[in-house]
Amino acid sequence: MSKVIRIGTRDSQLAMWQAKTVQQQLESHGYKTQLVPLKSTGDLILNKPLYELGITGIFTKTLDIAMLNEDIDIAVHSFKDVPTILPHGIVQAAVIARGNPKDIIVYKTSDDFCNQTDAIIATGSLRRKAQWLHKYSTHSIVNLRGNVNSRLQKLEANNWNAAIFAAAGLERIEILPENAYELEWMIPAPSQGAVMITALKKDTVALEACAKLNHKPTEICTHIERTFLNTLEGGCTAPIGGFAQIKDDTITFEGVLLNMDGTERIAINRSCNINDYHNLGKDAAKYILEHGGAKIMAQLKRNELFKSIYSSKKLSKGQQFLLNKNLQVQASNAIEIHPKKIDQDLLRQPIENVIITSKNAVNALLENKCDELNFKNIYCVGRKTKNRIENHIGKVTYMADSAKLLAEYLVQNKALKSTTYFCSDLRLDDLPQILKANNIDIHEVIAYKTTYSSPKINTPIDGAMFYSPSTVKSFVAANRTNCIAFCIGKNTATEARKYFRDVRIAKVATIESVIELVNENYV
Repeated sequence: MSKVIRIGTRDSQLAMWQAKTVQQQLESHGYKTQLVPLKSTGDLILNKPLYELGITGIFTKTLDIAMLNEDIDIAVHSFKDVPTILPHGIVQAAVIARGNPKDIIVYKTSDDFCNQTDAIIATGSLRRKAQWLHKYSTHSIVNLRGNVNSRLQKLEANNWNAAIFAAAGLERIEILPENAYELEWMIPAPSQGAVMITALKKDTVALEACAKLNHKPTEICTHIERTFLNTLEGGCTAPIGGFAQIKDDTITFEGVLLNMDGTERIAINRSCNINDYHNLGKDAAKYILEHGGAKIMAQLKRNELFKSIYSSKKLSKGQQFLLNKNLQVQASNAIEIHPKKIDQDLLRQPIENVIITSKNAVNALLENKCDELNFKNIYCVGRKTKNRIENHIGKVTYMADSAKLLAEYLVQNKALKSTTYFCSDLRLDDLPQILKANNIDIHEVIAYKTTYSSPKINTPIDGAMFYSPSTVKSFVAANRTNCIAFCIGKNTATEARKYFRDVRIAKVATIESVIELVNENYV
């Protein structure tokens, strides 16, 4: 047991609760462990394209990639988020004892909203939406996404009557409000309330350790539910519920398939001896399909909404594969960069303080082929810019997430009295103005020229992905702004807010994180 088992998890409060629960159980069996919270696929690199590895699942991709990179040994997931087919080389290692599988509704001020004809209910789940509308056809459903904490905050901040959650999530992190009750009539999502652990198929140590945590009754029930889901889905996202439970030696399963607005509903309730459970989910799905379900699924596939997205930078094959299957993406480089010749005498002399805010400036400096750059203190913006500087020029003294934050740091810490700023001829940040206003001399050196090259998009688009303020300027010069702007950082978002009504900011300043943001909006 000398190996330390690295436990991969998303970094939300609920995900951390689940991972810590697994950690405690492993350590109770004598294993050494380490939690590895992961934020974004942008920090993970694979030497094989994602599309060759069968990686899918908006909430599991990051952990799948980390595992295939062997950066973690096991991954802990909310089981209902895990695709029914796992990536090549990854296997189900264990399912721990299930929590509350039910859906729960949290209401704002009064629980009599069900009697209203115009109530507004919030949920991001197709299954919950369809089942609610089947029962309350006059109500309105609004989309609600995010972690459980942010969803509760959104409920409080909006004029909605109520919002639907998984009971287990609220109970586990002890934020279940008093103004809530379980929806006994609503059939849960397959595997709801269960926590699943994955590991590499070849990792015998991790598999042996996780086997000691496996809860057989939960494994059996979730197997039935996921087989039911997999048999019905056929590659199409649909409103599907499925729940199995064991009492004595009998397994009872109830399943449901609905169309999107809940006007059509096909349900099944079956039981069998615990020894005969293997085909229960598949047989139940076949019954649904034979009794009108096939027609519903065909209609859902025909009507599946494809969203049109524009990317202001061409995407690699791996980045394209990260995008959800219902997204149609047009991509082009909205700006073109042309390095300029920099005064060689300037580059040869020692420079006390240097500011670099983009990889383009780094590339321009390298393009000038100066034998050696003698920069004492380098201040930069962005992790990727920092990495490129330290790989090719020298150590970075300080890195900030945006040009404005860097300027504020330099002012507050009185880090310098003068600086040389290698920049573009088009500068949309306010760093120079902030420094000058605080009596810091700034020598601006034009290292590269930026030209706008965004094409005119002739078809309607639902969203546009931006990676710098310049990409925003380029886009709006040729196109309308009646779509969502998905932005890589605060500076880009500030520029986008001048033109777009709906602006979203990625968690991490990477292209992959912008893709995650888009996926979460169009799941």
